[in-house]
Amino acid sequence: MSTGTSAGTDAAPARERKYPYLRHDFAASLVVFLVALPLCVCVAVASGVPAELGLVTGIVGGLVTGLMRGSSLQVSGPAAGLTVLVLEAVQEFGLPALGVVVLVTGVLQMLMGALKLGRCFRAISLSVVEGMLAGIGLVLIAGQMYSVIGAEAPGSGIGKLAGLPSALAGVAQDGRAAVSLGIGAGTVAVLVLWRRMPRPVRRVPGPLAAVGLAALVTLLPGVDVTTVEVKGLLDAVQPPPLGEFGSLGTLALLGTVAAFTLIASAESLFSAAAVDRMHDGPRTAYDRELVAQGAGNAVCGVLGALPMTAVIVRSAANVRSGARTKASRVLHGVWLLLFAALLPDVLACIPIPALAGALVHAGAKLVPVRALAGLWRENRGEALVLVVTATAIVAVSMFEGVLIGLALSVVKTAWETSHVRLEVVDKGAGPVQAYLSGNATFLRLPKILDNLEALPRDRPVELDVSGLHHLDHACRSALENWRQRHTGTGTPPVRVTTGTGEELVRSGV
Repeated sequence: MSTGTSAGTDAAPARERKYPYLRHDFAASLVVFLVALPLCVCVAVASGVPAELGLVTGIVGGLVTGLMRGSSLQVSGPAAGLTVLVLEAVQEFGLPALGVVVLVTGVLQMLMGALKLGRCFRAISLSVVEGMLAGIGLVLIAGQMYSVIGAEAPGSGIGKLAGLPSALAGVAQDGRAAVSLGIGAGTVAVLVLWRRMPRPVRRVPGPLAAVGLAALVTLLPGVDVTTVEVKGLLDAVQPPPLGEFGSLGTLALLGTVAAFTLIASAESLFSAAAVDRMHDGPRTAYDRELVAQGAGNAVCGVLGALPMTAVIVRSAANVRSGARTKASRVLHGVWLLLFAALLPDVLACIPIPALAGALVHAGAKLVPVRALAGLWRENRGEALVLVVTATAIVAVSMFEGVLIGLALSVVKTAWETSHVRLEVVDKGAGPVQAYLSGNATFLRLPKILDNLEALPRDRPVELDVSGLHHLDHACRSALENWRQRHTGTGTPPVRVTTGTGEELVRSGV
């Protein structure tokens, strides 16, 4: 008898030596599960797909991406940042084509990771990324406000924003819409005020508390609102038919794939950088993380589910809950799977206005109002890139808006680095000495030529370009043309040198 007791006593320390962080990771996985559950459903419903598909993506994010190497504490699943893009894709191409888009996106992500392109995403301007998220947030808020009042949203981002005042004004004449608005507004209020609640209460994640309280309200007599439609996990999973892969030949679908790949990869890797600042554990291996995200998206595509990214809300909850290894995110996927398999009917109790309210709150957090104010004071050029990117996404579309932001960022950077200065030394006798320094590019060519044309034509000119760090072809040709024009009949010659007496234009240096 004593031997058995001793063996049982020694079992726990043995497990702790083999899995030293199991207790921490187990507790963190439960917290992440409770945070992820309502958010998975929110994103799925807002994306126009069955709620179960959001859970499928969360499960794959835990069991597939979670097992792979990359960022050990980052948690993946369906993200609010892709909601607008997914909804547009489903409306334009249909739900079966979504699996094709997500599958190809995953393959491209794995290919980019294998080619060591993961770290290249760190070179994307932060203003473009923040502008992208701000644009997504604005469209998300406007679109979900219609769901809060039970109305149908217009198709375009501009249409959503323009039609919102009249839609809200009509709520007073519709009792059902007023109740729906009250539930959505109450959900937002709970999410905003939850962090001010006592610490023991805050052990329950805010999204779960807000959605759970809204579900309880719907049980009251006289409350009639739309709830989540439940199809069942196996019925919701629909692999894309082989015939849908033929649509990859269309330019519109390829553009959607490119947008999914760019935005999902950028959001995941920027999230990884943020998570790395939250803990002292191993740093993210960006290329491996991109491969892991791609593998998860490829599986989601095969299952016809939503695309995944790393999600900062779940990742932050994972770190703050004391997670030490990737076991916590894998276990959170296990809990999602058990819930989807054993308790799917619980989803039918969740009111749609509550999910929409949670996404309104999530969209508001994507709009960096305070950061924009500080950025405007420090660097108005970067602030302009952010605003233009967000505006273009709202006015045009996600993909075009991001491309416009990237192009503007490149032009801004080129303009700022193309500083050029012309210093003229005129001693009253002898040649006029001019010194050109900086970066001479076509962007500054008008300024360069204006300054050169102002030099006196009745005296010799010596132009020293040894201070130039860069001289592009357009400026080199312009210098040669100016030299020929300035050196006319009866006009003293012009010498363009590198400061050592060697003539620049003639030697081709």
